[in-house]
Amino acid sequence: MGTESIEDDEQLRRMKLEVALEVKSLRRIISAYLNYPEAAEEAVKRNERSFERLPPAHKALLCHLPSKFQKLRWCIPKNSFFIFEMLKMFEPPLDMSQDIDICEHELQSDVSDSHLLPGQRNLGPSELPSEDGRVPLLKTDGPNLGDVICRFPKEMRNEQSTETNAGSCGIGLEYKGDEGCPNNEATCSALGCTGNVMSSPPDWLDPSLQLHVPLVDVDKVRCIIRNIVRDWASEGQKERDQCYKPILEELQNLFPHRSKESPPTCLVPGAGLGRLALEISCLGFICQGNEFSYYMMICSSFILNHAQTAEEWTIYPWIHSNCNSLSDNDQLRPVAIPDIHPATAGTTEGFSMCGGDFVEVYSDPNQVGAWDAVVTCFFLDTAHNIVQYIDIISRILKDGGVWINLGPLLYHFADMYGQEDEMSVELSLEDVKKVALHYGFEFEQSSTIETTYTTNPRSMMQVSIASV
Repeated sequence: MGTESIEDDEQLRRMKLEVALEVKSLRRIISAYLNYPEAAEEAVKRNERSFERLPPAHKALLCHLPSKFQKLRWCIPKNSFFIFEMLKMFEPPLDMSQDIDICEHELQSDVSDSHLLPGQRNLGPSELPSEDGRVPLLKTDGPNLGDVICRFPKEMRNEQSTETNAGSCGIGLEYKGDEGCPNNEATCSALGCTGNVMSSPPDWLDPSLQLHVPLVDVDKVRCIIRNIVRDWASEGQKERDQCYKPILEELQNLFPHRSKESPPTCLVPGAGLGRLALEISCLGFICQGNEFSYYMMICSSFILNHAQTAEEWTIYPWIHSNCNSLSDNDQLRPVAIPDIHPATAGTTEGFSMCGGDFVEVYSDPNQVGAWDAVVTCFFLDTAHNIVQYIDIISRILKDGGVWINLGPLLYHFADMYGQEDEMSVELSLEDVKKVALHYGFEFEQSSTIETTYTTNPRSMMQVSIASV
């Protein structure tokens, strides 16, 4: 066998391994969403077990708690319904039914031989489906705010999938309520709570394809539910005013004469669920949000592209924490989403969301000098190497371009104990400014604000974050 043939076989083997790991990664994310109702039910049972251990006199004093637990059960399937409707609209960029029984250690060995730094990744075949390396993530037949495009992120690759009590999705569960449940509904299917007959789920949501996932993955789903409030509920308006409003006002001041024929361009790395990017687009910018997390991308695409009306869905985002509640009613209160109808919000043509690692996507030579503005909100501290982030931002801006940053320096990888040599460059604000000056930035203004992040506005504890 010739050398060229051996190299082709090796490349094909690596591509198959990459694709299998991509599928496993996405299955794990989807499984975390589908495990939500069972994990939430287990949390209620844990509360009930604690109650049962109380002395009789204490039980009598807290006799209302069993009713509260039933109300929590009633709320869980309401959240689950939203999650399942969201997943049904998701169009995976890969064949989710393919075999993922592969030798992962072979791929890890190959990657280590390539001398990649933490946070840098080889491109798999799923990331190269077209000439420009991008694939449609979600599309709708109705009004669409813009193409949602992605480079498939391998964000879960190095995490160990350990079986836990979370188990797999309990699609057929029913939760029996009591007279104390909201709206006095007696029963509620775990994944269908509106009384409507649900359409059949796609084949790739078959339970046989799902994975057992650790509870930490389900915690990410709960985090998404809180982020929905921050970006897409009236309750989140205070946080949006604290964080997004100063950015929007600054963009308006810096670009007072925005042309409809040739709108200025703005990139929003770490766009999360997409609200800030949408608001910037509504100001008259060709705006692109960039997000690495598929947890976020699946949800943002559902809201941006599939919401039919404002306040179409109701969720119960605060039921998962019994701490710092003023009352049970506060904890059990519903939140309507979205607070606006995204498709009729008045976005500028060209609004898009790009999924993938910021470093990987925007290191492309075609991105050099492509953007009039870059807006980073609660993003800089997600870097393994913050200097690399600033370097890329400086290169993708046009001459005279503007970088607006708001957020703390709560470095995400600072306390990753147990991870093998996880890279984390943690600079002070003073050092961050020095790095920015090195890359040619000039500071026009700087200020500090206090804000919260995905905080229950009725919680007894309001932790403020200093952002600059």
